[in-house]
Amino acid sequence: MLKSLNSPSVEENTKYKAIVIGGSAGSFQVMVKILSEISNTMDLPIILCLHRLKHIRNGFVEALQIKSRKKIIEPEDKESLKKGNVYLAPSNYHLSLELGNKFALSTEDMVNNSRPSIDLTIQSSSYVFKDKIIGIMLSGANKDGALGMSILKKRGGFCIVQDPLESTINTMPNAAIEQANPDRILNTDGIIKLLNSLKLS
Repeated sequence: MLKSLNSPSVEENTKYKAIVIGGSAGSFQVMVKILSEISNTMDLPIILCLHRLKHIRNGFVEALQIKSRKKIIEPEDKESLKKGNVYLAPSNYHLSLELGNKFALSTEDMVNNSRPSIDLTIQSSSYVFKDKIIGIMLSGANKDGALGMSILKKRGGFCIVQDPLESTINTMPNAAIEQANPDRILNTDGIIKLLNSLKLS
């Protein structure tokens, strides 16, 4: 698995249509760095599910937006996915993507003690985009997202996990590595390099 650390490239002949990223404790600064250094020419929509404090709804989007080169949106129910935007799961709502590229929000029971659930976001996104999606798992303190990444990989998606040696809390990356057998294990700079190397149609 360590051989993946030195190879940030993706499948060259695949025209990817979306990126889905999950993270929890320790992922915020990593996400800020990614959003601040990702190329403006990389216009794939990014679906972002980060564990957040349930009752604090203001300030999180603004904190990400300060350095982001792309617009960050907390989508409404049935809002359409569009190129060039970053869509962040709202606090205390599960965020899923439906066929037709529309978002669905719900307040159903927590999954892995989490709402939003990274597993649900990744699974639903990979169902829509199959082998045309890139999934990325960042630092976190529980195993939410590992199953979703495993399903994404089985559907042909490209699976990336943050290097556990770099992660602030490596429980989530290690769980994703164990369950999903990722295509790449990369540090933050490697993730950014990969995303900026995408050949878009």
